[in-house]
Amino acid sequence: MANLGYLQLTRNCYQKCQFCSNPPTGVHLDVDQMRTEIEKLVEMGYDGVILTGGEPSTSELLLPALSYARERNLFSRMITNGQKLADKDFFRRCVDAGLTHIHVSLHSYRREVHDFITQYRGAWDILVKCLSNVPEMGITCDINTVINVYNCDHLHENVQWICENFPFIRHFVWNNMDPDGNRAEEFPDCIPHHYEFQVSLEKAMDYLHGTGRSFRAERVPLCYMRRYAWASTEARKTIKEEERCIRFLDFKGFVHQREFLHGKGEACDVCRFDSICAGMYSMARTYDEREQSPMFEDPYDTIVQVLGHEPSPELMARLQARRGRRSRTEQPSIEQRQEALQRAL
Repeated sequence: MANLGYLQLTRNCYQKCQFCSNPPTGVHLDVDQMRTEIEKLVEMGYDGVILTGGEPSTSELLLPALSYARERNLFSRMITNGQKLADKDFFRRCVDAGLTHIHVSLHSYRREVHDFITQYRGAWDILVKCLSNVPEMGITCDINTVINVYNCDHLHENVQWICENFPFIRHFVWNNMDPDGNRAEEFPDCIPHHYEFQVSLEKAMDYLHGTGRSFRAERVPLCYMRRYAWASTEARKTIKEEERCIRFLDFKGFVHQREFLHGKGEACDVCRFDSICAGMYSMARTYDEREQSPMFEDPYDTIVQVLGHEPSPELMARLQARRGRRSRTEQPSIEQRQEALQRAL
């Protein structure tokens, strides 16, 4: 098991993605805070740190954080839009300081779509230049894509284009939108229905599976990725009994996440995958529980696929005991659900 801690260095960014869940606030970590947070991960026995933001490459603490994490025997990753890593010299300095892996945010292989989503002219060209620099740097690279209205019909075309042009990329992550309390509230038209991305997402997974690549999806209910339930981030963490922590630069502060649950609707009450599915993010607020549907297959094969071996009877008992469990913080009340069901689907 690998437990990774997320650390926001800054909430600054040059780009202005329409769905940004952590938009700029002018808040940054200082050196002492950075060291304290990294020490906390060491004390918790974590394996690595993922530097994020905002855009972490805009922070003056990026190189010191990479160096300090390496000093404390944590491997370092970074989630980035690639803008500053298009500069080979800066990229090399990051690698020399301890950067071992990057998660690059590419939301569409279509230049005009990516630039429109990020609200930054030239964002696509800069990102492609960053990706072109990766082989020379000798590190690994994943692709992160936020699912939204403007790319939900060509997720499969994205991965095909990336694999053809950057064959060294072996891992992909899709995040369904976080529509609450962030920039998406300014741009509600970018929020997709789950059924709008279901077909393209499955075709993307088919393609990657066929080429021997790996992939994950987060904030996607298992009923929208039935054949690839084993690729759900939340399901994997639940089955493997992992955790993660995130240091936010806002009111949320330090979040130690041991439970991976969102909202559950009526369909979940009879779904056999209920014990390992996180459910629907922002259910009864933005997303509608009527988009959920029960799965009646046995989840055992999914559990085996996640673990890579047969589960112990003790683990199966613990997972079974999760049946019917609901989040204390994200599960909407009966009144909220009833009110939401009055709205048009």
